[in-house]
Amino acid sequence: MKFLFVGTNPENTGAATHFVALAQAMVEAGHQVSAVVYPDGLIAKNLAASGVRIYPAKFRNVFDLRGYFATIKAARHLRPDWLVGNFGKEYWPLILVSRLLSVPVALFRHRTPPMGRVSGYLVPRLAQRFFAVSSHARQAYLDRGVPPQLVRVLYNPVNMQWCKPDAQKRSEILHQLGIPQDAIVIGYVGRMHGSKGIYTLLEAVEGAMTQEPRLHCMWLGHGPDAQAIGERIEAGSFAHRHHMLGWIDDVHPYYSALSMLAFPSIATETFGRVSVEAQAAGAPVLASNIGGVPETLSANVTGLLLPPGNAPAWRNAILRMCEGDVRETMGVAARDFVDRHFSTRVIADEFVRILCDS
Repeated sequence: MKFLFVGTNPENTGAATHFVALAQAMVEAGHQVSAVVYPDGLIAKNLAASGVRIYPAKFRNVFDLRGYFATIKAARHLRPDWLVGNFGKEYWPLILVSRLLSVPVALFRHRTPPMGRVSGYLVPRLAQRFFAVSSHARQAYLDRGVPPQLVRVLYNPVNMQWCKPDAQKRSEILHQLGIPQDAIVIGYVGRMHGSKGIYTLLEAVEGAMTQEPRLHCMWLGHGPDAQAIGERIEAGSFAHRHHMLGWIDDVHPYYSALSMLAFPSIATETFGRVSVEAQAAGAPVLASNIGGVPETLSANVTGLLLPPGNAPAWRNAILRMCEGDVRETMGVAARDFVDRHFSTRVIADEFVRILCDS
């Protein structure tokens, strides 16, 4: 099949990561893929070496004719079987191009906050396929009146090669950060914001550090609370066992350095890509039992689901995961779980199956 992906968002968001991963998954599965993307943006750079033909363009809004011209030009070159969109600002342009060129369109919705009244009603009904990225998100759309038959679920695909365990890379990263090679490393990957549960995690980690001297914590990400969490760490007793790396463009190598990943959100999450990527690298996950997060792991098999905001429960779970046999057994199961449910191979096949389902 031939696909034209359209995503001119210049920012590195979860939806952008999904856009890139799904496009790459379709190429790996043998399909022909072109993409209309923001010129020199992160999406374009990530797709450059993937066998995807790039058409640079910008959609500022639904009235931006330059975006229409670029999309129509790309479609006439490729003659796609499907248009694919990931970002709200392009829903209506893609629906209009779909009607103009008689090419069906598949649209993904990554957020649960409602669209405007008109868009919320019409977009799922006018797109030939409308996708949620979790069952939790799908239910949110159904609760707003979207007919069940119009909302399909397709999870984020994960490249197993990018996330595979790498003992040498682990050793190199630990050495660079001054972390002992026998350390137990818990990692946080994401936005530094209170809604992500970072303060709960800090309290839990420091409580666990009083009992486990090998425990270190690696923080990857940035956000409005980065300075505040850094100041709390510096004021505590274990500052030398915390490692704040800030924003990392490619976090995949760092998963190999983790003994476990923490996903401590206290606000509802639509999905939880970092949970799946960490498991693909053989790191079990401690995750909040909230929103779509439980769909990213097998509870008590590849990780643990915990009450959001409950620091004592998180401390106890961290200490449990510090036990080598528990951690290693879950880590092995985690990679197999992701391969069966979220690998690019599985998601590409499922995407085509849904598109072909009449």
